This record gives sequence, C-alpha cells and structure tokens, in this order.
Amino acid sequence: MNWKELYASKLKTIEEAVKIIKSGDRVVISHAVGEPVKLVDAMVDYVVKMDLRDIEINQQIDMGHSLYARPGMEKHFRQNSFFVGTNTRDCVNSGRGDFTPCFFYQIPDLFRSFLKPDVLLATFSLPDEHGYCSFGVACDYTKPAAEIEGVKVIGVLNPTMPRTHGDCFIHIRDIDAIVEDNTPVTELLIPESGDVELAIGEHIASLIKDGDCLQLGIGGIPDAVLKFLGGKKNLGIHSEMLSDGIVDLYEKGVVNCSAKNFNPDKMVVSFLMGTRRLYDFADNNPCIYMAPVDYVNNPGIIGRNDNMVSINSSLQVNLMGEACSEAMGLKQFSGIGGQVDFIRGAAFSKGGRSILAFSSTAKKGTISRIVPYLTYGATVTTCRNDVDYVVTEYGIARMKGHTLRDRARQLIRIAAPQFREELAVEFEKRFAEKYLEV
Repeated sequence: MNWKELYASKLKTIEEAVKIIKSGDRVVISHAVGEPVKLVDAMVDYVVKMDLRDIEINQQIDMGHSLYARPGMEKHFRQNSFFVGTNTRDCVNSGRGDFTPCFFYQIPDLFRSFLKPDVLLATFSLPDEHGYCSFGVACDYTKPAAEIEGVKVIGVLNPTMPRTHGDCFIHIRDIDAIVEDNTPVTELLIPESGDVELAIGEHIASLIKDGDCLQLGIGGIPDAVLKFLGGKKNLGIHSEMLSDGIVDLYEKGVVNCSAKNFNPDKMVVSFLMGTRRLYDFADNNPCIYMAPVDYVNNPGIIGRNDNMVSINSSLQVNLMGEACSEAMGLKQFSGIGGQVDFIRGAAFSKGGRSILAFSSTAKKGTISRIVPYLTYGATVTTCRNDVDYVVTEYGIARMKGHTLRDRARQLIRIAAPQFREELAVEFEKRFAEKYLEV
C-alpha cells in the first residue's frame, strides 16, 4: 500500500477516531498551541456519553477548553499535569487533579519509563509528497510520545499547521487514526510591554553581547528585551520556544545564528507559540530546526553553545537568592518548564550567563517579589547555587560568586523602594550589622 492508500484507510470522522480511547487509558495531549482542540473536546463528549472511567490526561501547557478538568468530571478523568494553566489550576489545587514535578527535558523519559501513554492526541501538518507530516508548532514531548511502542496516535491533519523542519516528522504509516480539520492553529497574542517591562528589558539587554546565543520565553518581559537588541549583531537562538518578537530581529539581520559554534545558522527550538505571523515565518523555513525537548532542553546540549544566555522569570526570590517560579505558597500556579534546564545549561556554556527577571512587586505594588523568606509551603524551583543574575526594573543583582551578605544587599537594592526598609531590618537581624545600600 502506498502512503495515499494508507491515508485513505485511516481517515475517520472525529467521532469515529475517539472510539480508540478505552477506560483506564493514559492519554497524552500535544503541547500548547499544538493541541487539537476539537479532537480533545470530542474525546470528552465520547467518554461522558459512554461513561468511560479512570482516564488519565497528561499535558504541559493547556490551550484548549480543558473540559476534562472541570468539576464533575472526576469519575471520567484524572488530570496529571506537568504545568498548570488558567483552565487547569483549580483542578490541581482543589485535589481533583495532580501535578507531577519534572524538568521539561525529562518528560519524554517519563513517558518511556513509568508513565507510558496509551493514546496520543496531536495536530500535524499535511503530508508531503513522501507521506511525512510535520509536528509543526509542538515537537517537544509530543514526538517522543508518538514513538513509544504500543501508543495509538490520533492525528489531526490541519492545513494551517506550519511544516517545520528538523527532527520533527511522522509518517502516515505511524498514525493510527487520521482526522481532517482546518480550524486555525491557536494564536497567542503578545501583551504590550509597559514601562516596568521596558525598564527590565533594557537592563537585560545590557548583559547581552554580540554573538550571544539566547533562550527567551513569551510575555511582556521577553518581548521588551527584544526591543532593545536592535543594535546587537549575529545573535543566535537555542530556546525551548520561539514567539513573534524574534521575527523582527531575524528580518533585520540581528538574529542570524552565524556566530553559533554548535548548530550554526539554525534556530534550535522545541515548540512555537505566538500569532499567525510566527507560524507563517516558520512554515518550510530551514533556518528553524525543531527537535524534541530531551535534545533542545538537555543541559549538556545547551552547554555546547558558547555564550549561552538564558532569560526566565520568577514569582519570588528570597534574600539568599532562592527562586520560586511556579507556586504561590502551597498552591501550584504554573510549572517548572525549562527554567532549570537552561539555567544549568548556561552554566555549562563557555561564557554562559543566566538571568531571572521579574517586576519588583505584584498585586499593584502591594506585595514585594523580593522577600526575606519564600511564602510558607512554596517550592524552590531554582536553588541559590544555580541563580546567576536577578533583574527587576530597579537594576541588576549578581548572585554567583557572592556571599549571602552581598547577595542580600544587592537584592534589597533592586527591590521596590517601599519595601527596602523592611528588607533592611531583616538584613540587620540576619547578619548582625547595619544595612548600607550598595
């Protein structure tokens, strides 16, 4: 059978495709904007209608409707997430679902070992002339999950999914059920950078040199950083994700990856998340090399890039330099993501640097993010031995190579002014000397 005949034999309606799912199955859903939203919703409808039980859902960032996580679904579904978002946060924190701590690059190994999936729901590009589809915007853990022996792959083939290059292809023969859908790939608009984000972005840009290799996330701060990089030259990209801001810098020639000593001339990425402009830029673009997250986020691989600069965010940093980036006390807020992967990878890199950047306050200036102690129950995402630079709108603090006393001084200096006095009192109690601003 040639691939076109295989395609025809596997083509199903969305209602037929979800019948593959059985009670007790572990179902992995493609990451972020790679989620096949209609297929996931159809799965929920089918499971409820047939009264199927004990289906475990594994996913990182959820971008669909997350109907499986709503109250009343407990007998049908158990969410076990590696990263919680708006739609799933209550499910986890109320006890109806679970959160599994895991470095992003290790998720594929979890699937290969003791969280073996039964079913994968994913979105792919249309097949090329040889029958290969691209994983498009989500290679990360999605491709490794598809390759596990015995997993049943339900693939939505979507003409709006970009055909990305790299280690990110699947053949029609390896898809068990094919569904056709032309619903546009989910877009995520980039928030406008305010004055605080712009101040932070300018500080971060001062730490970036010509020829550096960058890891950036998505949001107001990463977008603000990009606005201040227009005068840099020959920047490279090795990042778990890309968003829209990188397109402008590529078109201006600021990002060209020519100085990369490892994977030169390629932006090495695991997933994309942004608007149609980004997806069109990535479509059939050989400068973007998509690969699974156990390659892209592996600290040993990251460290092979000279002058690697990682830029991440945090919710709280205490006066020792410990960072909580995923929880608010005992409540799980997000996840570990690739923060530690890239901070440690940058530490392996010759000339590497890592940056934690965040606004100095939360809740309209009423809460300081720089604190004497992390909130009761909060987890340490990045330990004090790993944290390098900390940046707020008030400046830059260097942690590596500095004593606890010096760290505390520097962090108080970049805290919001209205909280510095109480932080100074804590400093004086802890170190038995008067606080003098550095």
